[in-house]
Amino acid sequence: MKKYKLSILINSLSGGGAERVVSILLQELQNEYEITLVLMNDTIVYDVPSGVRLVYLENANTKESGVLKILKLPLLGWRYKRLCKDADLSLSFMYRPNFINVVAKLFGLKAKCIISERSTPSMTYSGSNIGAVVGRALVRRLYPKADMLLPNSKGNAEDLVENFAIDTQKIEVIQNPVDVEKITALAGERVEDVEFEGKFTFISVARLERYKNHDITIRAFAKVADENSQLLVLGTGEQKQNLQALIDELGLGQSVKLLGFVKNPYKYMAKSDCFVLSSSREGFPNVLVEALACGLYAISSDCKSGPAEILANSKLGTLYKVGDVQELELKMQECMSAEMDKEKIKKQNLEHLEEFGVEKIVGRFRKVLEID
Repeated sequence: MKKYKLSILINSLSGGGAERVVSILLQELQNEYEITLVLMNDTIVYDVPSGVRLVYLENANTKESGVLKILKLPLLGWRYKRLCKDADLSLSFMYRPNFINVVAKLFGLKAKCIISERSTPSMTYSGSNIGAVVGRALVRRLYPKADMLLPNSKGNAEDLVENFAIDTQKIEVIQNPVDVEKITALAGERVEDVEFEGKFTFISVARLERYKNHDITIRAFAKVADENSQLLVLGTGEQKQNLQALIDELGLGQSVKLLGFVKNPYKYMAKSDCFVLSSSREGFPNVLVEALACGLYAISSDCKSGPAEILANSKLGTLYKVGDVQELELKMQECMSAEMDKEKIKKQNLEHLEEFGVEKIVGRFRKVLEID
């Protein structure tokens, strides 16, 4: 049986949600397709199967200006077209790779062009600055040219239809997969650098970027913190120094820990008591699903897309208004005061997460990747 050639384009395999999805697809699809993984920089934290061909479209400077990134789109689209000229399918993740994928199609790439939308474009590119204006224009002009669009939440799909006039016939919502079996195994590993005994532990796992609003979580925690509580923040990013300064300013040096990127965050999650997500926008936050898989009660901002769907409209956790420190403080205090049955919570969470299982979600990708 012929193996079709699949090209997957993404910025990198750094420790983000889209990258984790790609790592799962590589593992699950490697025996069915001849896969070429095309990266735009050499950051790799997930394993790449030995049978997957790895190539670089460029070795981009992560601090490259937005203007230069836009100006390079035609060049990178042409380069990608030549690099993947024999591909049958081209699947991309995240904005810039999506733009490049479509530009390559306009330059004559014959592969079926499939783009995976991981966020809410109208929010990502909100505002009147040049970057936002150009970003909205690129989505509006390029996305309709793709053969298929795979938003990872219903909210993202609605945004594409309502604000960018995408044909609903081209849209297939495919949520992110969660490998409960793997998470459960990794969750059992020991933690050496944090003491959990006798501590009510809040945990947040996300890049230290402005829109993730870790400062809101820290400020709310400052209002409820006592000697028997702590907040763990896992992730790296440009806001690290600012967040550390805030922690020092609030006198939380002993109770708030910035642990950086951790390859196995599940061992920390499973030993914590409550997960907190404070983002102003999301697509479909993997980490919220993974927190539920670890048996955690979750508090999340009710941002544009993802959390309400994942939490089954608050049946598996609670939502608060984006940016509302006082409401988050109240939710955290309620969580600390409640008598929580972690086993009952985990059982309820896992029943809900069956719809996000790897087999089911990868099966939906397989269906989209079928050659007519």
